[in-house]
Amino acid sequence: MNGAPSSAATPALSEPVKPTTHAKAAALIDVTSGRLLYSSRGDEPMLIASTTKIMTAIIAIEQGDLDSLVTVSSRAAGKEGSSIYLKAGEKMKLKDMLYGLMLRSGNDAATAVAEHVGGSLEGFVFLMNAKAEEIGMSNSHFANPSGLDQKGHYASANDMAKLAAYALHDPTFRDIVSTKVKTAPNPDEEWDYKWVNKNKMLQLYEGADGVKTGYTKQALRTLVSSATRDGRQLAAVTLNDGNDWNDHAKLLDYGFSAYRLEQVIGKGAEVQNYPFVAASTLRYPFAAGEREKVELRVELYGPDSTDYKFGYRGRLSYRLNGEPIGAVELLPRTPAPEERSD
Repeated sequence: MNGAPSSAATPALSEPVKPTTHAKAAALIDVTSGRLLYSSRGDEPMLIASTTKIMTAIIAIEQGDLDSLVTVSSRAAGKEGSSIYLKAGEKMKLKDMLYGLMLRSGNDAATAVAEHVGGSLEGFVFLMNAKAEEIGMSNSHFANPSGLDQKGHYASANDMAKLAAYALHDPTFRDIVSTKVKTAPNPDEEWDYKWVNKNKMLQLYEGADGVKTGYTKQALRTLVSSATRDGRQLAAVTLNDGNDWNDHAKLLDYGFSAYRLEQVIGKGAEVQNYPFVAASTLRYPFAAGEREKVELRVELYGPDSTDYKFGYRGRLSYRLNGEPIGAVELLPRTPAPEERSD
């Protein structure tokens, strides 16, 4: 294979044989369900380098105006480390700057974006940590928008997997991180910016569609990648891994072959022994033999509850090995015409 990651995943479901990696910590997540499929030292807080910019980008997408013009400050233009060579006073659309942030890992872009969206670096860092808490990143704390090594700036592999899965639900984020080459207007020169994505997984792995590379002298190589096959998207994380391209191929191959994303219940499906239907679809990745072990429970809402007043009649929840895997709200079943009485 000449060092290139595998592009073939075994289609048949098999007993999971967990891969080994060169990473100090690693994680693999199913994007749709949020189920962690693999974790090695996954809760250990570590340096994450420029994979930090996943958080920077998703906050900018959610809270910024993508068509607004970002004015580059002298602080942003002079930021050390990887750069897209912005100049102080230069103006660029926020959306274009996010491409420079994610494809070329511009620390200058990260600082400019943070100052624009958060009002200041400190204001943006506050937003980062608030979003981390919202997502459930319990072993993480952010101190800057770029990922440069700094006291109080860290995350765990499991938390980065959660962050990637969260961000990949956003279509703008997905479009940006799956882009191999991007050109953007350069107002001060006759030539346009042209950014080639540093994420080699986009070329090396079949179905790869994200996410972000990273490196500092202390964190060493960090990588978050994603791939989609047959409608399934997985995201892999490695922290401090000198062989990350191949390790990510192994992790993704493992996830696609050892787990199958199955529909637990479809939207509108009737619930046996109850006059209700599911308000939404629930899908979940199962390893061999797990689907048959799923247990379900129906919780009925009282007429005085807020949920009932919004039209819901109950909640159908599912558990696997005693752990919750998902739930759907229940709506009253509409009688068939022959069941109605005039």
